[in-house]
Amino acid sequence: MRIFAWVVLGLVGLVFLIMTYYLLVGALLFKFVLSQKSLSSRVLRKDTEKRIKENKIDLCWWQKVKFEPVFVSSFDGLKLAGQYFDAKSNKTVIVVHGFGGSYLETQPYCKLFHDKNFNVLAVDCRAHGKSEGSCIGFGWLDRLDIISWVKFLNEKTPESKILLFGVSMGGSAVCMACGEKDLKNVVAAISDCAFDNADREIDFILSKKKILKIFKKHLYSFAKRVHNFDIKQADAIKQVKKTQIPILYIHGGADNFVPLENMKNLYACTPTNLRKSFVAQDAGHALAYAEAGVLYEKAIFDFLKERTTIK
Repeated sequence: MRIFAWVVLGLVGLVFLIMTYYLLVGALLFKFVLSQKSLSSRVLRKDTEKRIKENKIDLCWWQKVKFEPVFVSSFDGLKLAGQYFDAKSNKTVIVVHGFGGSYLETQPYCKLFHDKNFNVLAVDCRAHGKSEGSCIGFGWLDRLDIISWVKFLNEKTPESKILLFGVSMGGSAVCMACGEKDLKNVVAAISDCAFDNADREIDFILSKKKILKIFKKHLYSFAKRVHNFDIKQADAIKQVKKTQIPILYIHGGADNFVPLENMKNLYACTPTNLRKSFVAQDAGHALAYAEAGVLYEKAIFDFLKERTTIK
């Protein structure tokens, strides 16, 4: 009996250790990849100044232009924050930033549309900036947050035509939102350097960092069990197949973080009459505007002129 008891205790201890390992690894990976708490360390990375310089971001511009802090509630009860500039216009753009950023990093795009007399709504994605949330949405949860912002604008400026614009993860969020139905007054979308599928993008990043993909299972399981978020659902390709609004895809030909193949896949799956693309051949990730400049702007406004009633 004593031996049997020791065997049982040993098995229980082994199961406990396995579960502890499983949860601990999942929690650590979650904190590193999907948690809001790790964003502060990302902002302080050594390449922050380089990124701001490359994207020609003028952080002082936000103080020069009178933006109004605005808020909405998400579908799951989070308080989402945005910055709104009212140009008293009949055209409004929602600008969505990328992974680990905030509305501040969208300054060049906000200025572009501001100078073209758009009302501008620059949002902080969930678990970013001043928005609430403990889990980054990888575009999938953010797609529904974009719908919340669309409803907000329809109440604030019911006659305004709405343009969706997103960069990197924000571009993927915009693509995913295009597959939804609640897009009243949304007339077009622009997606800059978006990934086509979150699961494949995570695989690509892990392979570059030489991290064993076995750890990905722990991350996914933790996100699903603790935060009820299934990352594998985050598929922009599936969503753009259902779009009823035109989409302009922009990408850098030298993007080694979200390869150009992502844009090609999204473009190929978008209805023929609702797609257009622009490639800045020598641009790295999220650097198409900095690289192409006037050509980037021309691609956007030619697209809007051809495919929408926005002037």
